[in-house]
Amino acid sequence: MAQMAVTLNPAAVSRNRALWVPREHGAWGMLLVPLVTGAAVAVGGTYLPLLWFTVAAVSLFWLRTPVEALLGTSVIRTRTADERRGAWTAVAFISAISLLSLVALFWGGQHLALIAIGAIAGLAFAVQAPLKRQRKFRAAAEVIGSIGLTSTAASAYYLVTGEFGAAALTIWAVNWLFAAEQIEFVQTRIRGAKLASFRERLARGKAYIVTVASVLLAIAAMAVGELVPALAILAFAPAIVRAVAWFTSKQKPLDVHRLGWMELGNSITFAVLLIVAYRVA
Repeated sequence: MAQMAVTLNPAAVSRNRALWVPREHGAWGMLLVPLVTGAAVAVGGTYLPLLWFTVAAVSLFWLRTPVEALLGTSVIRTRTADERRGAWTAVAFISAISLLSLVALFWGGQHLALIAIGAIAGLAFAVQAPLKRQRKFRAAAEVIGSIGLTSTAASAYYLVTGEFGAAALTIWAVNWLFAAEQIEFVQTRIRGAKLASFRERLARGKAYIVTVASVLLAIAAMAVGELVPALAILAFAPAIVRAVAWFTSKQKPLDVHRLGWMELGNSITFAVLLIVAYRVA
């Protein structure tokens, strides 16, 4: 009996995957690293609600990709009936996972402070949406959107300790400040990819310099006010070192993929140093 060979088109497979798998690798780091730091600096409590929250946060973030593809608001949009069917299947599956985790999380009227955190995050994403369509506001849009992503720090702290107050808001703020520095640095690297001299890079990087100075001043102020440990400022040291290294180095071709992995490593280093700062305080 003759068998029909089915050949999958690699381009079609890749495109279908892009319709429902999130492409913002940096955003994954901004979502999960704050979650880990928020949970790690919390003392006492229980971690079971954190498990349900992690599943909910990841699935809701994941859900955005197929929804935007169906609505036509993303770069990659559904074009055929098969693509729409695949995207709708992804939406149904991911929605079911997020719904189950949210039901478990809020069962019996528990953890209602998450609604307030979610409202702030939702507002940030709503403000971000129109801005990110304009190239000149892209960096600002990402910084605003990172308010929502880094809210996982406050959520994790609250779920472990049961307390939503200054400590939860502070760990959120620290993670957001780091995200703002990282976003501005990446944008500076991309815009200054062809610049060879220190003077040219310094001129191009004025916005970054203002950002990092503001971030360090904010952390110092929080340390003086005893909102964060004094050692917390050291968590930003690797970021400063990598920025100085770029400003003073010779021109090299920009490898965006490599830059992304380096920034992920920088995020993990930041998280480790921040957790240590809190633990030894």
